[in-house]
Amino acid sequence: MSTRRELPQSPYLAAANGRTPDRTPVWMMRQAGRSLPEYRALRATHTMLSACFNPELVCEITMQPVRRHGVDAAILFSDIVVPLKAAGIDLDIVPDVGPVIANPIRTPDDVEGIKPLEPHQVAPVAEAIGLLTKELGDVPLIGFAGAPFTLASYLVEGGPSRNHEKTKAMMLGESATWHDLMEKLTDLTIEFLRAQLTAGVDAIQLFDSWAGTLSLADYRDYVFPHSSRIFASLKDEGVPMTHFGVGTAELLGAMGEAGATVVGVDWRTNLVDAAGRVGPGKALQGNLDPVVLLAGWRVVDDAVRQVVADGRRAVAAGAAGHIFNLGHGVLPSTDPGVVTEAVALAHSL
Repeated sequence: MSTRRELPQSPYLAAANGRTPDRTPVWMMRQAGRSLPEYRALRATHTMLSACFNPELVCEITMQPVRRHGVDAAILFSDIVVPLKAAGIDLDIVPDVGPVIANPIRTPDDVEGIKPLEPHQVAPVAEAIGLLTKELGDVPLIGFAGAPFTLASYLVEGGPSRNHEKTKAMMLGESATWHDLMEKLTDLTIEFLRAQLTAGVDAIQLFDSWAGTLSLADYRDYVFPHSSRIFASLKDEGVPMTHFGVGTAELLGAMGEAGATVVGVDWRTNLVDAAGRVGPGKALQGNLDPVVLLAGWRVVDDAVRQVVADGRRAVAAGAAGHIFNLGHGVLPSTDPGVVTEAVALAHSL
């Protein structure tokens, strides 16, 4: 049974649910991360994966940007490979590389060997959510997971990849094995998100970080049915559900169709254009280029104002709402003071 809170004054939840917020809601992907000195101090003595399974650390790191920047939503500190690790897959997150899989998934037998995720395996995550819902007050907490395609790309490639050649080769040339893998990862993702929802998160986001490497036709054939099942399975939870990927301009309509209530937009696509592609009834999230935050305050000021104005025009064009965010994550070299000022500016508008 869920322990979700009532947060009627939340600007983030208002915009995500198609209501009019009292100010433009702001949060930023990777807002709890390497741009914060307090985060770097904690990570100096903890690996990424050990931190993700430490409830007290998860709580502290999640809270850091809320305290510092005054954002309108917190996102759970975690990583998209956490449920894979919890389910028994031998992997590590290597500094300056990313997730590395000891035994990549390449054959039907490899796929068959993937075990389901059990709720007790992510109990530390649920415990962290319990701590956070007490600590956050009126600020909503966003839970998240990696989408099946993005998880599959790490599992099949064995780590990060520029061209995803092994992934696409399996997808296109061994479609039965591919869909079996996607089914297993879809089940795992649903279980991980459901565990977060039961523990009390107020919204969820599905990160399909690498979906932008696909054509629309391939996305519809090989990815859309599986992502759609995630949203359909969790629809009755009654929380905002965001679908986000990078380089997904051609996929935005399909990503909206998959069942999310909010569609994330990266910096390559204007929010008004995105509203036309996604169609009415969905809120949009985005889409300041993260590099803008490194370009000096005059540039930041102009760009923040433009995104807020574009968000208003997108709502006028049929979007259900607009949540100010970056088009991807905060870069490690970003000055935290600039982030704080950008949040305050967006609020003031």
